[in-house]
Amino acid sequence: MHSLAGIIYDFLVARFGRSDLLDPLFGLAGYLIPCFVVLGVVSTISGLLTYFERKVSADIQNRIGPNRVGPYGIFQFVVDGIKLFLKEDIIPDAADKFLFRLAPYIVFSSTILAAIVIPFGGPFIIADLNIGLIFIIVVSSLVVVGFLMSGWASNNKWALLGGIRSAAQIISYEIPAAFSLLTVVLIAGTFSMQEIVMKQGPWPWNWFLFHNPFTFIAFFIFVISGLAEINRLPFDFPEAESELVSGYNTEYSGMRFGVFFLAEFANIFVSASIAAAVFLGGGNIGLDPYKSGIVYQLLMVLVFFAKVLTLCLVTIWVRWSLPRLRIDQMMSMCWKYFIPISFSCLGLTAVWLLIFNGNGIFWRISG
Repeated sequence: MHSLAGIIYDFLVARFGRSDLLDPLFGLAGYLIPCFVVLGVVSTISGLLTYFERKVSADIQNRIGPNRVGPYGIFQFVVDGIKLFLKEDIIPDAADKFLFRLAPYIVFSSTILAAIVIPFGGPFIIADLNIGLIFIIVVSSLVVVGFLMSGWASNNKWALLGGIRSAAQIISYEIPAAFSLLTVVLIAGTFSMQEIVMKQGPWPWNWFLFHNPFTFIAFFIFVISGLAEINRLPFDFPEAESELVSGYNTEYSGMRFGVFFLAEFANIFVSASIAAAVFLGGGNIGLDPYKSGIVYQLLMVLVFFAKVLTLCLVTIWVRWSLPRLRIDQMMSMCWKYFIPISFSCLGLTAVWLLIFNGNGIFWRISG
């Protein structure tokens, strides 16, 4: 099997032998072990992104930023996490206590589920599903459930309004984001994330971003829609403090409050990873990710993370550069412009493939 789950399964079978009793356990271990590893990696990256956001914002505003805990304040996110763990976890008396406790973890689980099918470079993908892109679109919808659940369970009208606005925003922007991804599916002929990466090349003119003018437009629509889906400025209406007293998470405190923001920063990483894999060639360096040596496989991981962290930096930079839109402007931009444009990109990409036999702009120029 071409995935981490398959590699671990094959190792366990080779070590302990094959049997009807052990095979299901080996298969379960093949998925659970990488999932726990990815959970730790994504959580750590989320914490580091909170640090980088504070540093970038400080540079933009001519401030110093975190500089007390560790070299250059690098351990500030660890101290913040400890502080949240030690804070009192308050649940309102009138709240639905079970749903109130469950909501933050549903929001965070959608991020971890999406990471299962993301190729991190080389063979480092937990499960190379043949419906990988569809799987990402589906599990990302769990965020809507978590936000609505948190607002409803809080028994607070302002939290409920924040949850409803968040659901409307995310559901709306999922449509142009999905259409943008489908433009690449037409070219690649597959929903598998690993195969999409492998069908691109190591150089920018081999990426699907530059395949034709419509995938170029689709990339920017996906990135902007991603900002709306992960509640980043200029689309952070679910957390518009001056309007909704912090929105859907108004009644949350302690670590449950922190989980929402851990999920937000994890979503920055996951959204950037999807964009890098689908449009920017992922970790492709022109070699087979499964037959190359470990040095080349690690190089693929470095290439992938370089692209992802660049997109994360842009996401942070945008937050501290643009003001928040009005909610009517945000919804109008989605339904009046992004959805028609992304749908047109999908149709025009199909026409391009029929006319030019699937060749991209730079491929034809270099040929």
